[in-house]
Amino acid sequence: MNTLLAAHRDDVELVSPLKLLDLPNDAAWDGRIAFLDRDGVLIIGSEDYVNTVDDVILLPDSAKSVGSLRRAGYRVCIVTNQSPIGRHHWDRSNLSRIHQQMIRLMLEQDEDALLDLILHSPYAPWEGAWARKPHPGMLEAGRQILDAASRDSSLEGVELKFGDDWTERPDESGSVMVGDRGVDMSAAARYGVRGLLCDSDTGLADVIDSILGVSA
Repeated sequence: MNTLLAAHRDDVELVSPLKLLDLPNDAAWDGRIAFLDRDGVLIIGSEDYVNTVDDVILLPDSAKSVGSLRRAGYRVCIVTNQSPIGRHHWDRSNLSRIHQQMIRLMLEQDEDALLDLILHSPYAPWEGAWARKPHPGMLEAGRQILDAASRDSSLEGVELKFGDDWTERPDESGSVMVGDRGVDMSAAARYGVRGLLCDSDTGLADVIDSILGVSA
């Protein structure tokens, strides 16, 4: 396994309490997760990074698509590489502000467009972090955190396992990973979940019908 540098959550520790909000229509969660990359999936990406709240621009229908996922019974987990932190361009508090802006804009467009969990990898590529895609560490953490939070929001006593140390894995046949790059698909394949490559100009809306089983 590569250097085990774990994923991060905004503003809190990785296994800090997490209160999951009810799915629309009070539907019971059946364990399905939509793992989503951020840039090119929910918001417009940039080779120079999304650096400030002013850079946050939603892709067309991304909020509606997230709402549709939750209305269909999925929990939504964002898994995003954020090397500007590891490169010392800016810090985690700036990333948190960016994410809060993204959340605000999404909820303005669809009240069901809630993000159950946001995970990021702050590491630079050369650090070899298990949590940095194409490695599957963020997906592994996302599954375990969401499962634990669905039983007990305190996450008290939760110990995450990764790679070969995590032997009792759940069935992910109903889950999906959406990204716009090869590293996203590699992470999906290594984790063992269906990967869908979307067009970065249209993002999640490009593949939402494929996820929900809607015929073209």
